[in-house]
Amino acid sequence: MNKAVSTWAVVLAGGEGTRLHSLTTAPSGIAVPKQFCSLQGGPSLLQKALQRALAIAPLHRICTVVAAQHRVWREAQLQYLPDDNVIEQPDNRGTAHGVLLPLLRILARDPDASIVLLPADHYVRDEAVFAHALRQAAKRVAEHRDAVYLLGMEPDGPDTELDYIVPADRNPYQPSRVVEFVEKPPLDLARALLARGALWNAFIIASSARALLALYDRRFFSTIARMRHAVKHNSRSPLVAIATADLYRQLPNIDFSRHVLEGQEARLQVLPVPQCGWTDLGTPQRVVRTLQHLSRSVSTRSLISDAALGLDLSAQHWRLECARNRVALDRAV
Repeated sequence: MNKAVSTWAVVLAGGEGTRLHSLTTAPSGIAVPKQFCSLQGGPSLLQKALQRALAIAPLHRICTVVAAQHRVWREAQLQYLPDDNVIEQPDNRGTAHGVLLPLLRILARDPDASIVLLPADHYVRDEAVFAHALRQAAKRVAEHRDAVYLLGMEPDGPDTELDYIVPADRNPYQPSRVVEFVEKPPLDLARALLARGALWNAFIIASSARALLALYDRRFFSTIARMRHAVKHNSRSPLVAIATADLYRQLPNIDFSRHVLEGQEARLQVLPVPQCGWTDLGTPQRVVRTLQHLSRSVSTRSLISDAALGLDLSAQHWRLECARNRVALDRAV
């Protein structure tokens, strides 16, 4: 198989986005998971991530991991993806299992696959710069099958709400061995990390599927074997994923960064990504700051689908601000 054309993209979109519920709760009282919301009434965050994936993989090799309980929102937004590429988790058992399930599903279809993991809750101002970085990462994976690359975003200043990757060396064009991970440091430590050449951790990973699976090693041997069995069983009856549902009921909640990556820094490399206006949309504050930097005159339309059944976060923010102002005015009167 030609390795240059076996790159798969996996968009991780199974989270509940509970930290954003104050912003993503509709007037009806229903909280819409953030990945199905849009920033300005255009494509949803999930759809934007799928568009980014097109920079490195054709549509038939783009998958997304979703939650079973989100079907009402995802069906319209994912109608252009092949059914086999929408990978449903019956329950949320942490990001480690959210990565392992699509990894095994793809390996069953393409044993020589390369994989790029993309979270569905990011904003990128300069998509061209970001797309170039993704293509460079995919190219490196094709040439270095045993390497696992993390994309590290070039910081524009200290930020206490983001995680950091500390590289052994700091070359803007070359990968470097990972020294350590630091989660959401206080301001003084964030400044010290920048002085050491640290990069923001975007949880974007590029690797061969086999090298990524090797990170799970013996600690997860039993889970891998059971999930492989479930994937094989479900391939015979895709309409009723009973085996996976049974397995997920027994799985513990395991975090990919904390329980899989940490402690294996020597096996990882970080690829610097030039400043491109990247941000994680994990908190209401980060969403609001992003909205403040966007022009409401900009109107974009998804190449994949409209943001059906989602929420416009800019309209939501405006509605909530109006409500707060009315309360403040009533109290003043």
